[in-house]
Order: sequence, then structure tokens, then C-alpha cells
Amino acid sequence: MKKLLVAAALFIGLGLVAKRLGTRMQNVDWEKKFEEMPDNAPPKWMFRNITAIRENTDRILEVLDADRSDPAEGESEAG
Repeated sequence: MKKLLVAAALFIGLGLVAKRLGTRMQNVDWEKKFEEMPDNAPPKWMFRNITAIRENTDRILEVLDADRSDPAEGESEAG
């Protein structure tokens, strides 16, 4: 019973800490923080890679949408 109370108190405490940190993190301007970092900072690398992945994904989706919008052309090529 004592272990259960200790575990419950621990989880409640962790929940309160997480909630407090969460409200502080909402007010942070992350884009500004990334810009202030040096160019060789690992988070900046990740941000650039994520941006590149999003751009590539957008291009792929455009190609796929173009293929889907012209089903008549696809049938004439296959048949």
C-alpha cells in the first residue's frame, strides 16, 4: 500500500512539473530561437532536413495528383 501511494505521488508530481513546463514552452518563439543558433548547431541541421523533406513531399504529391487527375491518358498508354 505504501509503494502505491509513493508511486501515485510521484506520478502526480511529474504531471504537475510537465504541465508547468508545457505552459512555459508555449510562449517560446522557436523560429527565432533556431535563427539565433550557430550554423553548425544540430537542431538547425534537423530543421533544414525537415524543410527539405517537406518540399520533396510536396513535389511528389503534385506529381501524384497530376497523374490522378488525368486517368484517360494513363489508360491510352497502358492499352
